[in-house]
Amino acid sequence: MKRIALFLLTNIAIMLVLTVILQLFGVTSLLAANGVNLDIPSLLIFAAVFGMGGSLISLAMSKFMAKRMTGAQVIEQPSNAMESWLVSTVTRQARQAGIGMPEVAIYDSPDMNAFATGMSRNSALVAVSTGLLRQMSQDEAEAVIGHEVSHIANGDMVTLSLIQGVVNTFVFFFAHVIGHIVDRMVLRNERGHGIGYFVTVIFAEMVLGVLASMIVFWFSRRREFAADAGGAHLAGRAKMIGALRRLQAGSIATELPDQMQALGISGKKALGIKRYFMTHPPLEERIAALEGAKAQRA
Repeated sequence: MKRIALFLLTNIAIMLVLTVILQLFGVTSLLAANGVNLDIPSLLIFAAVFGMGGSLISLAMSKFMAKRMTGAQVIEQPSNAMESWLVSTVTRQARQAGIGMPEVAIYDSPDMNAFATGMSRNSALVAVSTGLLRQMSQDEAEAVIGHEVSHIANGDMVTLSLIQGVVNTFVFFFAHVIGHIVDRMVLRNERGHGIGYFVTVIFAEMVLGVLASMIVFWFSRRREFAADAGGAHLAGRAKMIGALRRLQAGSIATELPDQMQALGISGKKALGIKRYFMTHPPLEERIAALEGAKAQRA
């Protein structure tokens, strides 16, 4: 549940920062006409600016942050056969997928994993763990790389950021509406916004944030099936199935930072209600989807 905790803490921090900013610039006066009525259009505009703005800024910084968090080292000039193979494989698959050449990096981790990120199809990063290069065959690693290149070609990072921005917008908007209603109807505060308003907004942010995050995680799970299909197209269906089976057999918990779980090839397992907060579908479901597609084509 670390990811949920980080999500909640992030929302609280954002809420506090935005509240201070709105207060300093006198913007909150626009949200309550004469301290009684809520200015819905103004609130919606501010919610959209902060919700979408924060998400797009995160997207713009995604490559830089990914390198810092994982310690990924971009291959400027291959220094051995493995690095040469990795760069040539990404080059070939990027050309097949019709995208610009991504930066290629390796990060030190025993975990069999890889991730792709970046602001656009033509300015992306593909990073592979040392654990994956050591424990997978070249065919399996080729399929994983194809999976990540497909994420870039499908525009998944941009789409995920836009969905997160829309979700943030509505969480911000409805949290303030709920806070205003509680302040006026329950606490009977007739002018301005009291402490009850701000406490209610923060609490509503947490609750609505958890519920809304299910939408983001649902999209994250769906995009994995499409990326698997893309990996199968670029590297071969048998190789993609083999890579997923290798991940399944390895059963090593991912060591990517929690903020980057959705970017990796494999996520953490979860049961019960935690399934709704999974960034990746279970590996057996992904394998079954590829095998089902193979059977249909046959």
